[in-house]
Amino acid sequence: MDNMYEQRLERVCARLSEKGLSQMIVCDPLSIRYLTGVWVEPFERLYVLYLHTGGQHRFFLNTLFVVPDTGIPCTWFSDTDDGIAILSGLVDKTADIGIDKNWPARFLLSLMAHNPGVHYVDSSDCIDSVRAVKDDFERQKMREASLLNDACMEKISSHIKAGMTELECAEYVRSLYKEAGCRESFSTIVSFGANGADPHHEPDGTVLHPGDGIVIDMGCEKDGYCSDMTRTFFCQSADPDYTTIHDIVRTANEAAEKLVRPGVRFCDLDKAARDIISNAGYSEYFTHRLGHSIGMKEHEAGDVSQSNTDEIREGMTFSIEPGIYLPGKFGVRIEDLVLVTADGCEVLNHVDKRWKVIG
Repeated sequence: MDNMYEQRLERVCARLSEKGLSQMIVCDPLSIRYLTGVWVEPFERLYVLYLHTGGQHRFFLNTLFVVPDTGIPCTWFSDTDDGIAILSGLVDKTADIGIDKNWPARFLLSLMAHNPGVHYVDSSDCIDSVRAVKDDFERQKMREASLLNDACMEKISSHIKAGMTELECAEYVRSLYKEAGCRESFSTIVSFGANGADPHHEPDGTVLHPGDGIVIDMGCEKDGYCSDMTRTFFCQSADPDYTTIHDIVRTANEAAEKLVRPGVRFCDLDKAARDIISNAGYSEYFTHRLGHSIGMKEHEAGDVSQSNTDEIREGMTFSIEPGIYLPGKFGVRIEDLVLVTADGCEVLNHVDKRWKVIG
């Protein structure tokens, strides 16, 4: 097995030991890829990586799956076999079992029925906390995905013209990603005018008119890692009241980014941005948390919110995305991804955040 994956397995096993666990069932396909390099989309089938702190790891694989040799022993079963019964026969029945998040109830309940005396523990954090801190390989992948996203944002902002629809613009973004050899990491958000006041507006047939605000929230997945960025523009002209709000949001974004460093709490970042927006009189119009963690998925475990008192660690990647949303009028959101360094952060997005007239 590649040394990178061995180190990741060791880090997860160390976290299990800290939690008082010796074994865990990992079911999230992305976490399994993170730990082994193997990608399988199991759909409804059982797919498990069994971890043991003593090193007796084992794959449980349907014969349908084609996987490379990782050096981890495999137990195979067919569609007509009782995979859970096979798994039950190989776990340590004398010790608690850690369970990964989002394992279908039909599998977990069946395993519990096979081993009624065993205590089951949610151990998702043992993997999530390790995945949250990106290694050197992952940091470079995050940079590359964001650079590609920067280039696509520059292209779409130059492409948009009055008379186009939101759907046409979103489709153009998808074509840019396809041309670049990647894909959307989430459904692209393009919002014109009053639609910008809905943070998660789905593009529709709304036509762009002069004076409209334009919110573009887009991200791509490249080589297994995700990017995410939001910029807000104005079509042909900009109302001074709207540009003032844009400046407030940008100031909030930049204030939070300046605070990022190891040891600072996530809630303190949220407060720094939220205070600027509140002091400007728009507290009720900033309707969401400041950001989310990102990596192999566009939204990973952990967030930048008022309730998250966890401390930032070097190697973490997350978004900083304050916004102000005025119902019936328009909205502004400015989002960057940051990579935490030893003494601050590296902002992964380089597209100008200042308000700009396009179209």
